[in-house]
Amino acid sequence: MIGASVVSAKAQTAQTAQTAQTAQTAQTAQTAQPPRSPSVQAPTDQALIARGAYLAKAGDCAGCHTAVNGGAPYAGGLGMASPFGTIISSNITPDPRDGIGRYTYEDFARALREGVAPGAKHLYPAMPYPSFSRLTDDDVHALYAYFMHAVKPVARPNQPAQVAFPFSQRWTLKFWKWLFMPKGGPYQSHAGRDEQWNRGAYLVQSLGHCGACHTPRGAAFQERGYDESSPQYLAGGVNDHWFAANLTGDPASGLGRVSADDLASFLKTGHGGGLAAYGSMVQQVEDSTQYLSDQDLRAIASYLKTLPAQQPSGNYNPGHPVARSAVDGNRVRERQSSGAAVYGSFCARCHGVQGMGVPPLYPRLAGNPTVISDDTTSLIRLLVEGGNTPATPGGPPRTSMPAFAGLLSDAEMAQVLTYIRSAWGNDARQVTGNDVGTLRSELHK
Repeated sequence: MIGASVVSAKAQTAQTAQTAQTAQTAQTAQTAQPPRSPSVQAPTDQALIARGAYLAKAGDCAGCHTAVNGGAPYAGGLGMASPFGTIISSNITPDPRDGIGRYTYEDFARALREGVAPGAKHLYPAMPYPSFSRLTDDDVHALYAYFMHAVKPVARPNQPAQVAFPFSQRWTLKFWKWLFMPKGGPYQSHAGRDEQWNRGAYLVQSLGHCGACHTPRGAAFQERGYDESSPQYLAGGVNDHWFAANLTGDPASGLGRVSADDLASFLKTGHGGGLAAYGSMVQQVEDSTQYLSDQDLRAIASYLKTLPAQQPSGNYNPGHPVARSAVDGNRVRERQSSGAAVYGSFCARCHGVQGMGVPPLYPRLAGNPTVISDDTTSLIRLLVEGGNTPATPGGPPRTSMPAFAGLLSDAEMAQVLTYIRSAWGNDARQVTGNDVGTLRSELHK
């Protein structure tokens, strides 16, 4: 959040022999579910299909199941890095051979909620089925209707995961699930909270699967918490060399100083309160959260703003604007330091001499939670590779930050980041040349 295009156009119903099977599957789903749950009665149930399309955007299903560089929507083929190897996303179009066209509703629901595909094939937790286990029956039915009746079938064979032994033995995942899967079933509303809070909690914990990036993971790649009852839930985590920020109420590196309105704007446009989305969050905004209703965005913001501060790091005190290097025993004054010189030459034009940025185009650095965070992964990567902000219809135009890998040495990058993290009231640990060099080697930059 503070840090894929989902295609929702309706496709014509495939006029193949699969039609009869789909109708039979829908009837099976209708009889198998409790009376309260709707069923997929026919391809013409457009309201249910439209709802499923909205939910697919909220879950950013296309983000993982669409290959880069022109891949067909939902046809899979996207490689996702993990500590155990590269997981290749699968084809979830209704193609009867390569996709999920032969899935019954029960097959679909089990894959989504339990991570088990037909044939007792256990799915890797790169798919956030621990979060999807909290989906309601109504939403699973709507998603099933959308994928079976509005997504275009694509005949694209799935690729095997590039995972070494013993992690290639999928049967072992049943033990992983026994140890780490949440046991509560679909989301249950909290009686002591209002409807808006419960809606926000549901979206964050289930469809939004925000914890997949923003919750730290353990040695077995498990999320260290799936709701607000865990002190590590949404406290920040590193995925694929990006640090997803702390979403709890910490006033320095978290959302403590970000208003609910600014947070909702951030989710809608990628900009809010002088902050801007970066890294993988850019894609999340462009392909998922910008399409959410204002009501749902406010619900998410309302829920996140109630999370107490966890895992605090750094500090921000605008009453002490001078960089620490000028007052903590360093004989070189701030304006003469190497970090300040690099900042003045390469950064000040966009981010301002006082680090306040140019809202909404360029984010502020003074008091920016990512800048103050103890984890510097994203800061270093942005400096090395550059980046860009989201482009959305309601937001400002896309702006880009250049890469400095060919311009600055490891030491210069460390010096300018240390300066930024200690100027204008920011107070965070210094960055070393070794920090920069290690990440650059991992990024092969």
